[in-house]
Amino acid sequence: MSLHDLSLNVLIIEDEMPAVEKLERYLQKYSAFIKVISKIESVTHSVEWLKQHQSEIDLIFMDIQLTDGLSFKIFDQVKVEKPVIFITAFNEYALDAFKVNGIDYLLKPITYSDLSVSLQKLENLKSQLKWGETETEKLKEVLSAMPTKNYKNRFMVKLGDHIRSITSDQISFFFADGRDIYLITNQLRKFIIDYTLESLEEILDPKIFHRCNRSYILHISAIQDVIVYSNSRLKVMPTIKWENEIIVSREKVSEFKEWFDGMR
Repeated sequence: MSLHDLSLNVLIIEDEMPAVEKLERYLQKYSAFIKVISKIESVTHSVEWLKQHQSEIDLIFMDIQLTDGLSFKIFDQVKVEKPVIFITAFNEYALDAFKVNGIDYLLKPITYSDLSVSLQKLENLKSQLKWGETETEKLKEVLSAMPTKNYKNRFMVKLGDHIRSITSDQISFFFADGRDIYLITNQLRKFIIDYTLESLEEILDPKIFHRCNRSYILHISAIQDVIVYSNSRLKVMPTIKWENEIIVSREKVSEFKEWFDGMR
């Protein structure tokens, strides 16, 4: 159920469809009066769209890494007059975001709570949306005051009548088997945990863990080898002896390679 009556026409510039779909769900949850006008995947298309339709929107959500380069290139080719909320896995671009029309900067994977804080900030600043140097300095102060996101780094599991705490460096991967989610340790021990893979994506450090398909979230240190597989897919060989194949689905290969290369 929507909790707010904030009315906005929104443009989403993002090349990852799961991220777009999640953002749309969160926006609708926040306010039924928020409407996504368009969704764009590239710098080139964004420039073309903004030149023709910018007057139709109130707010832009923008990823920094797009299919054809950094989204900051957009600002070199068209005058962006609408406020922007950046959503990215790259926190090193924070100050660059505030040199343009950035009013907030959210790190992936975002949560509904993260988004709510940004939209509440927008509501508070709505009367001051003509950005100048003074407003930008104010926004930098807001950014510096924001708490650093903390990721979950240990899990409590049950072992008979005992409970144990397993730290993230002891985890090889998380595995979905039907409705059950297992935590698999480096010693090949299996524990059922009360999470979904979707909820784990939001609380795990995305630089260390990555969801490669519908069934697995992998720890970077648990990967022994990656093999080019059929139909442009990849096969992951874990450091532990695992009886099932771990295949990176074709639509996730590019994202997986960027994560594996340290780009996400």
